[in-house]
Amino acid sequence: MKRLLIVLMILFAVLSVQAAYILIPMDETQKNHLKAYGIAYWALERDVEVSWLLNYRGGSFMCRYHKEIEHELIIRGVSYEIIADVQAAAIINEIADPSVNQDEVKLQKAPKIAIYSPKNRQPWDDAVTLALTYAEIPYDVVYDQEIMEGVLPMYDWLHMHHEDFTGQYGKFWRSFRNAAWYKEDVRVNEETAHMLGFNKVSQLKLAVAKKIRDFVAGGGYLFSMCSAPDSFDVALAADGVDIVDVMFDGDPPDPDAQQKLNYDNCFAFTDFTIVTNPYEYEISSIDVTNTRPKTIRENNDFFTLFDFSAKWDPVPTMLCQDHVQVIKGFMGQTTAFRESQIKSNVLIMGEFKAAGEARYIHGEYGNGTFTFLGGHDPEDYRHLVGDPPTDLNLFPNSPGYRLILNNVLFPAAKKKKRKT
Repeated sequence: MKRLLIVLMILFAVLSVQAAYILIPMDETQKNHLKAYGIAYWALERDVEVSWLLNYRGGSFMCRYHKEIEHELIIRGVSYEIIADVQAAAIINEIADPSVNQDEVKLQKAPKIAIYSPKNRQPWDDAVTLALTYAEIPYDVVYDQEIMEGVLPMYDWLHMHHEDFTGQYGKFWRSFRNAAWYKEDVRVNEETAHMLGFNKVSQLKLAVAKKIRDFVAGGGYLFSMCSAPDSFDVALAADGVDIVDVMFDGDPPDPDAQQKLNYDNCFAFTDFTIVTNPYEYEISSIDVTNTRPKTIRENNDFFTLFDFSAKWDPVPTMLCQDHVQVIKGFMGQTTAFRESQIKSNVLIMGEFKAAGEARYIHGEYGNGTFTFLGGHDPEDYRHLVGDPPTDLNLFPNSPGYRLILNNVLFPAAKKKKRKT
């Protein structure tokens, strides 16, 4: 009888584990928020469905218990809880309550990720590449040649960062035209343009921007930071118009370029003014870096995430999951977007309202979506050319970097019809 009791207890323990769930909290109790995203991606790669519990303890993750997942959690130093199936069911019932601003979104497939980045070494770092590497989420690097060869349909998600789609090399000519890295960047881009049949780098970059536009229209997910969002829209608006000065493409810009812009071509921005002066470190009036109040400094530069309805607006809710609602600001070649020049159909998800700055925006284009985040590096307020890369081991709970990783997992979500 005693032996039978022992056997039954062991069997009960085994069955209990099999029926258990793993809860990965994403509130202040989480030791490593950034690597938690990597665990969710790792589970998806192994065909384990993951529940993203929107607005529940900071946007926690939950999945059925697997010993391999627990082992990976321990290795990566991610906080977790093992809960019984009845506890998991209680959580789902709790967040399903119509009076509670929470919801469950099921993540089902690991998205295939591409990073748009040059092959030659640049004197700055890409926060998204740093985030993906730290979170151990795999990605491929693609650039102009691969995009022109038509690789984008192979991917679900594309990121663009410190890029200038107008062909002006980031307007670095004034300060860095004699630097070795700048000369190499010009050489490589000109060689690539000529190899692909273009007379100018600006023509190549416009063609690449159109390929990216078509990728999004076909259902792709685009996430972009720093100078890429506004230079992308400016390039599309200037289709067929020369806005580039002689030191960039060999001839002066069209004197009537401003009047010839077509804002209908843009994803997010409208009614902006282009900056053609090669001595001015700016592409257009979309960016607020040079016009924001001088009183804004690192110690008082913040932006606030909007609070969306998890049940009615799951997409912006997913993109804004965080353990804090106020995020410290950070600068970049494009620091923030002028709210008055954002299209009315684009959703502002994070703003510095007092300054009229939008920092985090989202919209739809065709069958796909785009998300733009101002600034260069969430944990380096004023990242300068040549500065060392941010060590994310020092910032495992970075709220700003969480916004990046929200976007990485967003394409994995099972599509739900908007509730009416």
